[in-house]
Amino acid sequence: MSAERIVSPVLEREGDEEVERSLRPRTLDEFVGQERVREQLAIALEAARGRGEALEHVLLAGPPGLGKTSLAHVIRAELGVGLRSVAGPALDRKGDLAAILTALDERDVLFVDEIHRLAPAVEEILYPALEDCRLDIVVGQGPAARTLALDLPPFTLVGATTRTGLLTTPLRDRFGMTFRLGYYEQDELATIVRRSARILAVEIDDDAANEIARRSRGTPRVANRILRRVRDVAEVRHSGTITTEVADDALTLLEVDGEGLERMDRELLEAVATKFDGGPVGLSTLAVALGEEPDTIEDVYEPYLLQLGFLQRTPRGRVITKLGLAHVGAEAETDGALF
Repeated sequence: MSAERIVSPVLEREGDEEVERSLRPRTLDEFVGQERVREQLAIALEAARGRGEALEHVLLAGPPGLGKTSLAHVIRAELGVGLRSVAGPALDRKGDLAAILTALDERDVLFVDEIHRLAPAVEEILYPALEDCRLDIVVGQGPAARTLALDLPPFTLVGATTRTGLLTTPLRDRFGMTFRLGYYEQDELATIVRRSARILAVEIDDDAANEIARRSRGTPRVANRILRRVRDVAEVRHSGTITTEVADDALTLLEVDGEGLERMDRELLEAVATKFDGGPVGLSTLAVALGEEPDTIEDVYEPYLLQLGFLQRTPRGRVITKLGLAHVGAEAETDGALF
């Protein structure tokens, strides 16, 4: 079992979760980045408020840590309504979703994270609720069974997914707006780091904020996690102020290199480069060599390596690129066999 990673989209301590919530933007004006999404959402929110109607259902897609949950809370705040949050995998029975839907007030927001993992039976309950604000309940069994229709107040479903392709077409088509969130630019992340530092009451130099942003994989969640760990080092080993030197010291301690890679990321690249002669190597073989689960490698480690161009997925397996070899300090093969 691997140690907790700074960049992990899954593992968080409870204290970190509370801090994470405190760092979230509360209004659309506070939300940094995703300019086109913000612009389109601002128009839709203003129109809904002007008509006194519930906002159309919204699907937020994109990699973990880019602000999907934050946007759901922003939508609720901008509309001035209530919010119910639930994870898709937690809704394993029709009754669970029915209880939540019937408890909603008019124009409330229902946020379903990882909505692509809804059980098929639960998903079917959503169809009439999304289209007609109606909940169909089957009472009894066999020939005596009958359907009761319960009217629901108009509400807004905000669904978040990291795997848009796993959504069924009937569910995807019932969203009035679909936004895909992209990775952030360094200057946007630096702005987020400085804002978070103010909330955490820690002093940070602009150069240090830029350095943290540069190593944050284009992801605000990672930037905030690194900032909290750097703050710890600044308070324990230094005067408390985060300077460039303090940030470098902390990031070296955390084993986060200049490209934002951690030790496990580098071990993956080194394994492909040295143990398997640059590849191709199958995912299951690579997982055994690293002592990790194949799903963890595919979902946690590989996406950023692919984004950087350090790794390639081919029909025959994973192959390290020249950029990846250069990053781990390996000598590129000169016979052209790997590339």
